[in-house]
Amino acid sequence: MSDLEQFRTDTRKWLAANCPPGARGPGQVANGSSKIKIRDPDVTLWLDRMAEKGWTVPTWPREYGGGGLSTAEYVVLLEEMRAIGARPPLVNRGTSMVGPTLLEVGSEDQKKRHLPAIARGEGEWCQGYSEPGAGSDLASLRTSAVLDGDHFVINGQKTWTSDADTSDWMFMLVRSDPDVPKHEGISFLLLTMDQPGISTTPIEMISGGSPFSETFFDNAFADKDDLIGGLNQGWSVGKRLLQHERSGMESLISGSAGTRPVGLVDTARGFLGEVDGRIADDLARDDVLQYEMHMRALQLTQRRSVEESSDGRTPGPATSIFKTVGTDLEKRYAELMTSLRGTQGYGWEGDSFSDEELAATRRFLQSRAASIYSGSNEIQRNIIAKRVLGLPD
Repeated sequence: MSDLEQFRTDTRKWLAANCPPGARGPGQVANGSSKIKIRDPDVTLWLDRMAEKGWTVPTWPREYGGGGLSTAEYVVLLEEMRAIGARPPLVNRGTSMVGPTLLEVGSEDQKKRHLPAIARGEGEWCQGYSEPGAGSDLASLRTSAVLDGDHFVINGQKTWTSDADTSDWMFMLVRSDPDVPKHEGISFLLLTMDQPGISTTPIEMISGGSPFSETFFDNAFADKDDLIGGLNQGWSVGKRLLQHERSGMESLISGSAGTRPVGLVDTARGFLGEVDGRIADDLARDDVLQYEMHMRALQLTQRRSVEESSDGRTPGPATSIFKTVGTDLEKRYAELMTSLRGTQGYGWEGDSFSDEELAATRRFLQSRAASIYSGSNEIQRNIIAKRVLGLPD
């Protein structure tokens, strides 16, 4: 038996013995927030057991709370988790965005202070990038940070801050030198959200939810020791973090980025019927088939990109390809999940619609933003043209 086969056998046994029933199948996933109540104690138990194993961040080095797994071992772990329906023990921007960035550019002190806590799920993170006048042109941001002794004093505003009202920490881009070209005067900071100088106001969306907030900074503080990558060097740090956001390690390997492929075929069969095991309506069957084929092609391409990397790191500019294709597929999925239901797919309220049908309507509306957040698809195509294809400006 090879070492990888032995690892699979051992992993299968450990998961069977340690993944509690309440952490299998659909349900809540911990995100580390101190402000969100965990409804099922099995979710907390699962997080604690996986964190002790180092498998909340399986490929991170053990000294920072990770499992030290190779890319091949990580693939096996994900496959065995899916085989028993195990949910991820922890999903947040700490494990998928700021943590991998700290591993690459953080100082040893910063790694030791932040990474083990992230791996244990001690705090939810939010992203302070976009501003009212700096969205697609992010380098035009104006939120200022002035060094005052051992702290930076921060003033300004961020917008579209996902989960700002429930987060414990923020990673953010700030204007630290207003007198140089805009890309050269930006710094990358970490700061706690629980301080008097920070306030948040949720933004209600057309879908009925409020996943985003406006975030205001009035003499907020960030420790000088939490300046990442050096003063006025934040633009390159921020760009690398966006590559992790667009296609993090787990979504690349598992092929789950940006889409929800579960239930599409069953929904079509349930509302349109089936003939000889096939969706009865020819046009609908073709639509579903086209989606599934494109989704599978994206998954295989994502997985290959990681397997071709000797160290398992997130790819560079090529992640813009995954973001562009993935968000287009996410919108297409939401369109199909509503249109396949006919008039039952567009209900907003009322007893004539099931909870699932009402949720599908809201997912459809929310999906419209997929090609805008994390960098619009137009920006991604510019990145692909210049940094992947090498075309001139």
